Amino acid sequence: MHSSEDIAFSGSMWLATLLFVITYAVIMSEKINRAIVALVAAGLMIGLGILNQEAAIRGIDFNTIGLLIGMMVIVAVTRQSGVFQFMAIWSAKKVQAQPWGVLVMLSLVTAVASALLDNVTTVLLVAPVTLLITEELRVKAYPYLFALIFASNIGGTATLIGDPPNIMIGSATGLTFNDFAYNLTPIVLVVMAVTLAPIYFIWGRHLRAAPEDRQRVMEFNEFDAITDVRLLKQSLSVIGAVIAGFMLAHYLGLEAATVAMTGAAVLLLLANFGHDPEHQSKHVLEAFNEVEWITIFFFVGLFIVVHGLDSTGLLRLLADKMLALTGGDLNATAMVILWSSAVLSAVVDNIPFVATMIPLIKAMAPQFGGPEGLMPLWWALSLGACLGGNGTLVGASANLVVAGFAERAGQPIRFIRYTLVAFPLMLLSIAISMVYLEMRYL
Repeated sequence: MHSSEDIAFSGSMWLATLLFVITYAVIMSEKINRAIVALVAAGLMIGLGILNQEAAIRGIDFNTIGLLIGMMVIVAVTRQSGVFQFMAIWSAKKVQAQPWGVLVMLSLVTAVASALLDNVTTVLLVAPVTLLITEELRVKAYPYLFALIFASNIGGTATLIGDPPNIMIGSATGLTFNDFAYNLTPIVLVVMAVTLAPIYFIWGRHLRAAPEDRQRVMEFNEFDAITDVRLLKQSLSVIGAVIAGFMLAHYLGLEAATVAMTGAAVLLLLANFGHDPEHQSKHVLEAFNEVEWITIFFFVGLFIVVHGLDSTGLLRLLADKMLALTGGDLNATAMVILWSSAVLSAVVDNIPFVATMIPLIKAMAPQFGGPEGLMPLWWALSLGACLGGNGTLVGASANLVVAGFAERAGQPIRFIRYTLVAFPLMLLSIAISMVYLEMRYL
């Protein structure tokens, strides 16, 4: 006989699972905005008694939320200086506007910027300039946009702040900016280099531009893109200080969100200092309007939904099942996490997937000798989720942002066409990651 407590527990588990599955299905259908879906589901988690409001608030990772908002504000203010357009034009001219060289340079700029800012923000800034340059060169934009998506997700894998899954993993585990850079940058460099090779053979070797079209790009003056030199100096100073803050956060006893939000506040102060209150209000409002509130509220709702599921004990149950499947072997568990993360992150947005996996991996700590023993599993999750996001158009937020620009420019990126090339390329990057994990950690 079950006790009434067991039945209630089992009932809440079924209810939470059903709500979770429906939430995922509706998010994947893309019929309703994902922020609306996540917030309605969060409300139901509380309304149906799976969580109370206090527990729901505890489930929200405010470090992730604060870090995202802080970085988005910093980029919104910095963008007004024109520095990102400057970088794109400068990089195109450095290779004499040769179409393949332009693709490589824009990919590298995107990868580096994605590591230091975040990949969604980076593609928001680089995609429009890429479309402008390809239009002037009279070459197809598709290979460039494809490479942009891959470069943003690969570059974003390298650091704590580059990709939302890393922000979430870092916040949940206490792993620092330096930890991510030290453990993941080496493999990111290899994956980036290897990924460019197939792109060259598929598209790069066929890219041609007429001399007069290349000349037109060479005549662009990158310095004309800088619209506010004072703001540029202020922005670069603050970004430098924020990155230094991330590196030193562990020693200073600070969370990444504190560093990012303080940096955003200081940059807003510098940019608006000396202006009248009306001017300040207008500029601050412009910066806040550029924050991707849909993504932020999607996170808020999602954290509550996953916490509700976790509170029923289901994720601990799944962790036990996975350990039984792998015989409690660290090597096998890491490989299962790497490959399942990659394939599932390609099918569903990697943010909700990682939000579900974090408590599941944490539940494995006793099996592997405490939190320290989980390190290879966190790197497997990060590599699988971030690189797996390249597999399809819905795999990562950055992919959808680029697809939106392509659609508006009349050069749409079709789901099937993208997937046929992207999925095998993504699997190649995961195979390389598997070798790296085996050699370095297992």
